[in-house]
Amino acid sequence: MHTMKAVRCHRYAGLDETGKPVPKPIPLRDVLSLDEIPAPVCEPGHVVVRTHFAGVQYPDALQAQGLYQHKPDLPYVPGMDVAGTVLEVGDGVEHVRPGDRAVAQMNLGGLSEAVRIPAASVWRAPDNVPLEHCANLGRNFFPAYHSLKVLGEAGPGSLVLVDGASGGVGMAAVELAKAMGAQVIAGVSVPQKQDLPATAGADRVLCYGRDRQSFRRFKNDVRQAATELGHPDGVDVVVDMVQGELFEAALVSAIRPLGRICLVGFTAGQRPIRPGLLLIKSAVVMGSMWAGWAARNPEAHQRQVGQILDYLATGVVRPRADRVYALDDFVAAFELFERNQGRGNTVVRFAPE
Repeated sequence: MHTMKAVRCHRYAGLDETGKPVPKPIPLRDVLSLDEIPAPVCEPGHVVVRTHFAGVQYPDALQAQGLYQHKPDLPYVPGMDVAGTVLEVGDGVEHVRPGDRAVAQMNLGGLSEAVRIPAASVWRAPDNVPLEHCANLGRNFFPAYHSLKVLGEAGPGSLVLVDGASGGVGMAAVELAKAMGAQVIAGVSVPQKQDLPATAGADRVLCYGRDRQSFRRFKNDVRQAATELGHPDGVDVVVDMVQGELFEAALVSAIRPLGRICLVGFTAGQRPIRPGLLLIKSAVVMGSMWAGWAARNPEAHQRQVGQILDYLATGVVRPRADRVYALDDFVAAFELFERNQGRGNTVVRFAPE
C-alpha cells in the first residue's frame, strides 16, 4: 500500500483568517474531504493498523471548527480511535502481531485506511466483540473509567450521577459504573434520549432540559431519586460532560458532603464556578483529563485498559455502534455533532471485518 484514502480537514470552519472565532461557522462539509495521501511506514516501537472502523465523536467536530483545545497544522487527518487488523509491527513490539484484531487510540489520523501508532496505544480486541463496537473505546471508555475509578473512587455501594448520559462518554460511564457495582442516575437533555442510558443499565434516567426552570426541576428529581436509592445525603460522584448553567443550578446541589465532581467536558459552554455551596459541602471538583494522567502513569494506564478489555471479554460491559456510516458518507457522521444530535457511538466503516 503506497497511498490510501483518508479524511482531511483543510481549514477551520469556526475561525476566520486571523484565527478568531466567527459568529457562524461554515458547514463542516465545506472543510472536510476524502483525499488520497501516502500510506504510513512502520517504525520501531510502532504498529500499523488497517482501519476497519473509525470512531467519530463531538471533539472531532469541535476540532474541525477550530474550537478544540488542540489545533493541528492544516491539513490534518481527524480521528482518535480505530478498530481494525494489525498490518505490520516494528522492532521491539511483542504483544500484537500481523493479523490480530486490534483497537487503537491516537491523537490524530484515525479516519484513514491505515494508521501508524505507538505500540503502547494498540491492544488486541476481545474475540467476542465486533470491531465496529470497539471503534470508540479509547475516547469513551478511557475517560469514563478514569473519572469513575481514579478520580471519583466509585465502587460497590456508590451512587453516581452522569449527565450527558446519551453521549459516548456518558454511555460508557453508565456501563462502567454499573460494572463497578455502583448505582447510577443518568441525566439527558431531552426525553427522546432517555432510552440509551436505560438500555445501558441506569437505575434512574432523568431529563434536565435546557433552561433554568428545567434545571431546578432536575435538581429536585435527583434529590428524590437519590433518596429512593438509599442516598438521602446526595450522590457520591458526578461525571459531568455538560457544565454550563446546569453545573451550578443542579449538579453542586446533587453532590453529598465530601462528594466528588469530575469535569469531563462542557458541551453547554463554560461558566464560572462559584465556590459557596462547594465550600459548605467540602465537595471536590476535579478536571478529568485522562490522556495527561496516562502519559504520567503509563503502567497504571495499561492496567486500566486491561480492566476495560476484561469487562468487554466477559460481557460485563457491552459497547455498541449506534450509527455506522459508509466511508463515502463520512460527512454525515460529523454533521450529527455539528447539529448537536450525536447519541451513543458513531463510527465510519472503512472495510468490513
